[in-house]
Amino acid sequence: MPTDTSPGSGALPARVHLAPVPGEPVLDVVIPVFNEEKDLGPCVHRLHDHLTRTFPYPFRITIADNASTDRTPDISAALAAAVEDVHSTRLEEKGRGRALRTVWSRSQAPVLAYMDVDLSTDLNALLPLVAPLISGHSDLAIGTRLARSSRVVRGAKREFVSRAYNLLLRSSLAARFTDAQCGFKAIRRDVAQRLLPLVEDSGWFFDTELLVLAERAGLRIHEVPVDWVDDPDSTVHIARTAAEDLKGVWRVGRALAVGALPLDRLARPFGDDPRDRTALPGVPRGLARQLLGFCAVGLLSTLLYLALYSAFRTVFGPQAANAAALLLSAFANTAANRRLTFGVRGRARAVRHQAQGLVVFAVGLALTSGSLAALGAAAAHPGHSTELAVLITANLAATVLRFLLFRAWVFPEPRGNPTKDDLR
Repeated sequence: MPTDTSPGSGALPARVHLAPVPGEPVLDVVIPVFNEEKDLGPCVHRLHDHLTRTFPYPFRITIADNASTDRTPDISAALAAAVEDVHSTRLEEKGRGRALRTVWSRSQAPVLAYMDVDLSTDLNALLPLVAPLISGHSDLAIGTRLARSSRVVRGAKREFVSRAYNLLLRSSLAARFTDAQCGFKAIRRDVAQRLLPLVEDSGWFFDTELLVLAERAGLRIHEVPVDWVDDPDSTVHIARTAAEDLKGVWRVGRALAVGALPLDRLARPFGDDPRDRTALPGVPRGLARQLLGFCAVGLLSTLLYLALYSAFRTVFGPQAANAAALLLSAFANTAANRRLTFGVRGRARAVRHQAQGLVVFAVGLALTSGSLAALGAAAAHPGHSTELAVLITANLAATVLRFLLFRAWVFPEPRGNPTKDDLR
């Protein structure tokens, strides 16, 4: 996986409204094509007419030819020469992702978009697509055919494949966006400069990988319901594309699981309110989010602990069952809090964190074991439900201390300039 995030290595600045620069386009719409001599001309003329009538800012249309072998290169050059604000570029290698990466990396327009040459999407959705990017509200925008208000005309086969693919993304990569494959997307150039070097795919999976990484980095993705009519002459090979997509899902999922991508470098401040970028007196930054994450992890850890204790209690005495259950749940709790609550990615210092977590575990063990000992001294043969009630109370007390130790000692916030490990 590529890890270079040039230019710059710091986090993204706060989003701002994009002010037009006289003589420069605000929007660059890319049309990637391969052997589209039939549809290219009508597509460009229709898109240019729509933008001229409805788009309030300067724009550019860029035809990105992917090594076409028919008359597409000649038609592209003729359109660029005859139609104002139309440009063309030629790539000697195929790949929609490669075409988008090339044009987007070179473009100086602050908003970059693309759409398929068949113009299956109603163009009235174009301005709603890019408006949140221009205003500074969002980082990326996508058209979705799966919203309730979308109107879609397509065959049952493509409908099934599309919904199955998006279900796969939700279950395997925890994606929350609804439609990865709709050929109607936009991105702010400052985001593209940081995000594109992380995207490895150069084909049809490019869109999905871009969206998954953006979402995992905490960037805001705006979705626009679209009206969409299937192109019966589409040349997309569904089986081959599906196979490549599955390989991409596996590759990206593995990279995310091991923390191989420096997505923290894509983080943004909350907004333009100065209070979002300064610490409030007496309120550590991120405290509310960490408390919510810690509580969620703690609840699951408690359920795991109780299940393990009940299982071990059938074989061992209460002290041994408590120690074994607490030890196993402590490893899981430290790992979950490390990743989910305190946002530590990668393998750096993972062993050290687990060792410190064991010290925190020892504190919890002392509290719970002491509680069991006190219960044993008070009642000769306490019932199982009584034992559980005492353990739950003791664990609640240990939980408060565990959070304080985690935040201040095990996973402290970096001070001063972040190190390379802090950014991983």
